[in-house]
Amino acid sequence: MSKKDNKPAPQTDAKLSRRNFLGAAAATATGAAALGFPSIVKAQAPISLRFQSTWPAKDIFHEYAMDFADKVNAMSGKELRIEVLPAGAVVKAFDLLDAVSKGTLDGGHGVVAYWYGKNSAVALWGSGPAFGMDPNMVLAWHYYGGGKELLDEIYRSMNMDVVSMLYGPMPTQPFGWFKKPITSVEQMKGVKFRTVGLAVDMYKDMGAAVNPLPGGEIVPALDRGLLDAAEFNNASSDNLLGFPDVAKVCMLQSFHQASEQFEILFNKKKYDALNAEHKAIIKHALEASSADMSWKAIDRYSKDYIEMSTKKGVKFYKTPDAILRKQLQSWDNIMKAKSAENPAFKKVLDSMRTFAGRAARWQNDTNVDYKMAYNHFFGRKKG
Repeated sequence: MSKKDNKPAPQTDAKLSRRNFLGAAAATATGAAALGFPSIVKAQAPISLRFQSTWPAKDIFHEYAMDFADKVNAMSGKELRIEVLPAGAVVKAFDLLDAVSKGTLDGGHGVVAYWYGKNSAVALWGSGPAFGMDPNMVLAWHYYGGGKELLDEIYRSMNMDVVSMLYGPMPTQPFGWFKKPITSVEQMKGVKFRTVGLAVDMYKDMGAAVNPLPGGEIVPALDRGLLDAAEFNNASSDNLLGFPDVAKVCMLQSFHQASEQFEILFNKKKYDALNAEHKAIIKHALEASSADMSWKAIDRYSKDYIEMSTKKGVKFYKTPDAILRKQLQSWDNIMKAKSAENPAFKKVLDSMRTFAGRAARWQNDTNVDYKMAYNHFFGRKKG
């Protein structure tokens, strides 16, 4: 064989291109590693979490739950997705906590007062006068005054495997919907009434016969005469639930639930499995949702309030001060009785009282009387 025959066969353009590409790729990878660049990892499938709210699909409260989920989904860049189902889709409203703890649901949206039957202390996050704090101040106590640690401690004592996050300060709830105006405490005696949480004890102390029904069952019960009167929450929810169809009198202002907020629940195992970035997204989505909910509530509640008074024949009355004072006296009795039977109740009360002692004083001394300005611009002018 000649030397000519021993020469390697000429390479095709395709082979040269492929070898050059592989060599360049290898060099690039080596250079990237040397420079400390991270290696490219294949994207993981999105994490899907199934939530349920404790509200009907059309209620504004369910809308708030959806708003929270939408913020999480948008901020995570589709890496984390929360689906929110309405009340009853998987479990009944009052069974949500157990369902999330057991992992039947990955999370949920409700209010802490709904778990009153498991430990009376949890209702302090929504029921009662909160020592004069408004709902936003209760959230301040929760996150900066020790409330969160106390609630987590209570959930652990209940063997609830959940992560609880409170947000969304609710405006003061009406005293209730009635067939005729309530002008005295005596008129409450024997009234078949709906409320929840520690408000049950407050209305009972005022003489009412209380039935703590879920929201969707209230109006049908009023329509059938199973209830004489009831409270739920706000102008938009009350309007949607159909209160104006079964009662034409709404008594505004009350201490039974003057400082409530919403609760986002996660199954603890599901939450702990999330990475730090996803947990941060959830935290900041919750904070953004809390602010957004407050703004939306002002817009929507005021519109429905005006609509019910101008188009649906509802008469709104301020709850007499004598009834409000009776509520506070009833609360004194409730605090004394519950503290004696439940150490956790007293522990929460003591913490809340300490925070309110300075925070409520500061707020009362600092804030101007907004009603004075409103009356100046919108009140009737004399002369």
